[in-house]
Order: sequence, then structure tokens, then C-alpha cells
Amino acid sequence: MQEIQIQPEAWKETISHVRSQIGEIIVGQQEVVEQMLWCIFAGGHALLEGIPGLGKTMLVRTIADTLDLSFSRIQFTPDLMPSDITGTQILSFGRQGETGMTFQSGPLFSSIVLADEINRATPKTQSALLEAMQEKTVTVGNETHRLPSPFFVLATQNPLENEGTYPLPEAQLDRFLLKILVPYPNADELKEIVRRTTSNDAPTIVKQAGPEELLEIQHGAREVLVADEVLDYAAKLLMMSHPEESSAPDGVKKYVRFGSGPRGIQSIISTGKVRAICQGRMHLSQSDINAVAVPALRHRIFLNFEGQAMGVTTDQVINEMLHALGGRL
Repeated sequence: MQEIQIQPEAWKETISHVRSQIGEIIVGQQEVVEQMLWCIFAGGHALLEGIPGLGKTMLVRTIADTLDLSFSRIQFTPDLMPSDITGTQILSFGRQGETGMTFQSGPLFSSIVLADEINRATPKTQSALLEAMQEKTVTVGNETHRLPSPFFVLATQNPLENEGTYPLPEAQLDRFLLKILVPYPNADELKEIVRRTTSNDAPTIVKQAGPEELLEIQHGAREVLVADEVLDYAAKLLMMSHPEESSAPDGVKKYVRFGSGPRGIQSIISTGKVRAICQGRMHLSQSDINAVAVPALRHRIFLNFEGQAMGVTTDQVINEMLHALGGRL
């Protein structure tokens, strides 16, 4: 690959234009949009959790249009089969009557794939999707097919209705770079949503970047410098998520069953680097780690029975860890 020209101000401006365009379509949800941009420009996959009707699908489609990326939506159901999303071999006939097998690609072959209500599909179908997320390829029969580049899976799940669902196992949750919580809008945002969706003056989406710019920023983010003391800070934070560690705060020792694995610190560093670029910097700071720690770790820390019974959230545990390190509450 050719050498990347470091241009943080240009990258910052590109991300700013993308953020502004999304804001023209999506009402509020600034924190959600920001975390989605961190995830995409870091090259990772995101899990969005929120009740139905909060605009998760619209947000993902808007991001795809703003970045000029191909988009597909898969509605996950219990009867969805792996071949329904990956594609399958079909029998084809030539002009002379000869037969052969041709691969018919599925909806997974898009740059942005919205996996709607991923916890409604069976583990077999979930595994097919998560394998594609990790390998960026799909194997059907004896043939391996490479997925588009860039490639992102943005999955959603409903936290309210658990009947008839197949919760993602811990190891599969770990494959998502960030878990993003989509909050309910406030009264002013609700009124603006009604104005935009019940009139003929719907805003149009204008492309602000393309796949080339996206890939350039992704590769450029890897060039962001990480000082030893900043890396030490991130490593200490991760170690504090394990209840058996002496440095763990009381909340972790009391309420946590398992802490984060190595992917947790990888997620913190990679998304923190994108946040630094969003501010025009080519060095990672402690404030970047503090900002990305909660969405990067909330699905990688698992509470014990007492923590679940007491209504403790992993967000509270992570904030206690940050406070113990001198970070934010």
C-alpha cells in the first residue's frame, strides 16, 4: 500500500461535514452519531440498543448515503437461514443446455449492512453473520468470496422484549467494536421529529465523502501516536475490570463476574485515535480514552447475580473505574 499523507485538518473537516449532514436528517442523538462515526472511521462494527421507533434504521441509512456506500437491511427472524444472508449456489443453464453452479450473493454483500434485531435469529444464523464480520469473507461450498471494502455490520437489538429471542453469547458480543445505547428523545426533539416526518419538506441527503476518503481516514487513524503513559493508563483501566485484580474498585469486586478481554483495550485505542482525528490531533490523549471507555467496554464486562439483582449497570461500573483512575464520572 502506498504511503499515507498525514493531513489531520483535512480529515477533521471531512468528518465534520459528515456529522453536519447526518444532523440535517437525524434529530438530536448527537452522542449516538458521534460514537457511530468513531466506530465506522475506526473500521469496526457497532451494536445499537434501543426501543423501537427511535430512528436507528434511518440513522444507518443516512450514514450510508452520506458516505456514498452501498446499503442493505436484513430483518432477523427465527426462521432466517445462513444462506439467506450470505447467498447460495444456484443451478444455472448455458446456451447449449449445459448446467453449472453459480453463486448468487446475499444481502451481506454491501458496504453497510443493517442487521435489524439480531437477537431474533437463531445462533446458527448469528454465527454466519459474525464469522463474516471477523473474516470479511463468505465461504459457500468450496468457494470463498470476499466482502466489499469497506464493510460494516451495524446491528440493532430491542432491550425491552426478550420473548422469542436468542441473546448473543459473550464471545460474539466481543466482536462488536462499540455498543451504543440509543436514548429516548426529549420533548423539543419529539416536536422536531414530527415536523420533519409529517410534512413535504423532507431534507435531502448530500454525499460528503466516498469510500476512498473513508478508507484513507481509517488508515490514517492507525498513524495516530500513542505515548507510553497513555497506553499504560488504558491498560490499567482494562485490568481494573477484573474482580480478582487488587487495583479493582469495590464496585468491580462486588458486582462483576468477568472483566474485559484484550479486544477491550484494542477497541479503546482504535476508537480513541479516531476521536483524536475528529479534533485535528495526531496523538492520543487520556481524555480520548475517558470518552470512549464506556461504549467500548459496556458489552465486555459481565455482572454477577448480585449486580443484576441490585440493578447495577456496566456503565456505572466503568465510570467507577474511571473515577478511581482520576478520569470522569
